[in-house]
Amino acid sequence: MKVYDVIVIGGGAVGMMAAGIAAKNGLDVTLIEKNAVLGKKLLITGKGRCNITNLCDERELIENTQVNGKFLTNAFYQFNSFSTIEFFNELGLETKIERGNRVFPKSDKAKDVVKTLIKFVSKNEVNIVHKAAIDLMKFGEIFAVKLVDEDVIKAKKLIIATGGKSYPGTGSTGDGYKFARKMGHKIKDFCPALVPINAKRIERLNDCENSVGCNVKDLQGLSLKNAAIKIETKSGKTIHEDFGEMLFTHFGVSGPVILSASSHIRKIDDHKLVIDLKPALSEQKLDRRLQRDFAEQSNKQFKNILRNLLPQKMIPIIIKTSGIHEDKPVNQITKEERKFIVRALKNLTIKLIKFRPIAEAIITSGGVDVSQINPKTMESKLVPGLFFAGEVLDCDAYTGGFNLQIAWSTGFAAGSSS
Repeated sequence: MKVYDVIVIGGGAVGMMAAGIAAKNGLDVTLIEKNAVLGKKLLITGKGRCNITNLCDERELIENTQVNGKFLTNAFYQFNSFSTIEFFNELGLETKIERGNRVFPKSDKAKDVVKTLIKFVSKNEVNIVHKAAIDLMKFGEIFAVKLVDEDVIKAKKLIIATGGKSYPGTGSTGDGYKFARKMGHKIKDFCPALVPINAKRIERLNDCENSVGCNVKDLQGLSLKNAAIKIETKSGKTIHEDFGEMLFTHFGVSGPVILSASSHIRKIDDHKLVIDLKPALSEQKLDRRLQRDFAEQSNKQFKNILRNLLPQKMIPIIIKTSGIHEDKPVNQITKEERKFIVRALKNLTIKLIKFRPIAEAIITSGGVDVSQINPKTMESKLVPGLFFAGEVLDCDAYTGGFNLQIAWSTGFAAGSSS
């Protein structure tokens, strides 16, 4: 039976990078992918646009990898975001840079990124097998991978690039953890990361007698483009702050700032989301803005004045939270009531309940314990010739292209070292 130089399990971003690099270096490589197509999960990243990387230096890549960023130092220096852009450009994929240094294909189509990677592995004559790997063994220095149809493929080196447990419909079903455990590796407990959050109630203002709590579901479909958010513990300690876009849904909250915030919470325990709807204005400036609006339109009702400040769906929420009757003429609103309005606008507080299921997470936090992995090569310290790359490792980063950069960098390191 033929013995390949390298087997790569997993035909996603990491697997295609690792297999292509290893083959480019002259090795005989087989790539095993359970799906009928390569890069299935990659097709849905960035809402189908695929945020390839974030254009920044290695230090920023490390800083934006909140779990085991330092472990990736060598990998990032071997293959950084500039390397990623150059890699795709040389293969014919044009890229562009958007807000926050996010890099996308110029076509805005994730399928073009997948096509480029398929072109890369094909050009380097990687053998592709579309079958599920169900078991692996090692006999001396040879790895044997058993496939679903009982067929066995053998190689001198093995790279596991199977992803985590998020989006199981794309094939990320945690197979890599099973293989890692069989080879004697520790698995750090995994949980959803970059995931929406269930929330039910918008809280009332504590010292406002007429303030009323509201249902988050009433804001379903509302997107806030420029919101400042804080995540607070039950003791009131701020553990994360951010600014950007968020979305209200039928189950709670989502959007970029919420996904990033989720990575700062290991377990939701009476955590609260505090939203500043007017982050460009201090409380004093916002109060002066209200006074000016009230003076200019003194006979208008409170609900009509708010149209100048808020999206339509948010108006009933602020009315209830501030405790002021919607029909009250603004020339009758007191200084004390204005304080309640300001607080409602600057500190809209939502009690968080729990993360959405791991199947809805963009990535999985947890995975193969990196203390058992060589950070320069991604090779196991326990099993010579065995490599791990990508999301199967206990490494995860914020949104903005950082997680895909982990994929490219670790895939490159494993492919180059195998």
